Amino acid sequence: MDSPYGAAVGAEDFGLRGPRGWVFRGVAFDADPGSLVAIEGPSGSGRTCLLLALTGRMRPTEGHAETGGLRLPGKAAAVRRISALGPVPGVSELDPAFTVAEHLRERALLQRRYDGSLRALLRPRAERAASARARIDEALDRAGLDPAALPKAGRTSVRDLERLEALRLSVALALIGRPRLLAVDDTDLKLSDAGRAEAWELLRSVADAGTTVLAVCSDAPEDALVVRTGTTEERTADAFAETGRA
Repeated sequence: MDSPYGAAVGAEDFGLRGPRGWVFRGVAFDADPGSLVAIEGPSGSGRTCLLLALTGRMRPTEGHAETGGLRLPGKAAAVRRISALGPVPGVSELDPAFTVAEHLRERALLQRRYDGSLRALLRPRAERAASARARIDEALDRAGLDPAALPKAGRTSVRDLERLEALRLSVALALIGRPRLLAVDDTDLKLSDAGRAEAWELLRSVADAGTTVLAVCSDAPEDALVVRTGTTEERTADAFAETGRA
């Protein structure tokens, strides 16, 4: 298996206008492959919309971005093929009624069905099952989730997972497809200080292994490349407030 390789991500004067005004505007940054990029801002500042726009799932209004050398918005479909979403409310949520094992089996099946070559689809069933199992084990290992350690092992329902366990499961599901870019929403939501540290350690390890990570948060870690959301005017006002000149 080839090692995962990240997608460079960048934007210039990137903006999205909605019915009620600008959702985000004037976003500009450049991130190398394998970077950990923190999209930081308060709830309602356009963080999730920026995450979805950079992964080809929401069309911007002005400016442009590039993900893996693919220019947005024109190459949105191609960007979607090289990126994967972790937890994003209303877009890629876990089903609380499903068990951990059911989620993993479903994702492996979908991966084989839509991304596998014809030659792979014609392989013997046992060989296909072994390949799927290897993908699942690799993804679980990278996400730091051991189903055997859960209360009911793989039969544990999502509704019974702790917040950090659910995050690890969502990341594992995304990594089954071996994406070049992983996007995660609400990284630090409802986590203790220790839990936030573990979440960032997880995402840092994914980036260190070669997959570029975009992570929405309220408070970015010091070692991340930070992209702040809100309009240019809002960010300028915040900067003045922080220096006591507003």
